[in-house]
Amino acid sequence: MTNRRGRPRNPAADKAILQAALDLFIEGGVEGTSIEQIAKRAGVGKLTVYRRWDSKEAVIAAAIESARDEIPETMPADFADLPVAALVEKALPGLAEAIADPRLRAMIARVFGSSVSNPALMATYWENYVVPRRRITRALLERAQADGVLDATADPDVLIDMMVGAVLFRLIQPEPLDAAGAREYLESVYRRAGLLDTPIETPVRERR
Repeated sequence: MTNRRGRPRNPAADKAILQAALDLFIEGGVEGTSIEQIAKRAGVGKLTVYRRWDSKEAVIAAAIESARDEIPETMPADFADLPVAALVEKALPGLAEAIADPRLRAMIARVFGSSVSNPALMATYWENYVVPRRRITRALLERAQADGVLDATADPDVLIDMMVGAVLFRLIQPEPLDAAGAREYLESVYRRAGLLDTPIETPVRERR
């Protein structure tokens, strides 16, 4: 994806270039981004950009890769001690904040919109955003199956596709969710997947 010629001379310039590329991509997509614009917004010369990447597509791909959240390589230390529902509850606030972030929503929309003309961007997004999250979610589902919370015959990959598909479909709808709405939606999705306990409804007393 990148075409680095030696070590970057100035790490601060790298960071500025990647941030500028991501901002421009979110604002105007691949077609609305150019090396000239990236260099101008980053406050560097075009040659500085070309020393690191040979095309705007390569810069954008690197920007998408660098923008990924810090995802742990392993499950949390208390993974084996807490019930599955408790683990999901712990993860919900951060997930809801991410879904409510307008920049993430815009970036995902741009990536999907560019998937045909620039498949490398989708590949980068898939590798850096999707695969790590699928890995952790799969471990959670397998733990739920081992605990008897989830049907042992259920295919984890199919369940992941269903959950991710539900969230992506909600993300592309015109009315964006705030953090509270995103959490409520996620709770509903995870509950339907069997990863959260179904709340007990309090019976309504009949009026006399």
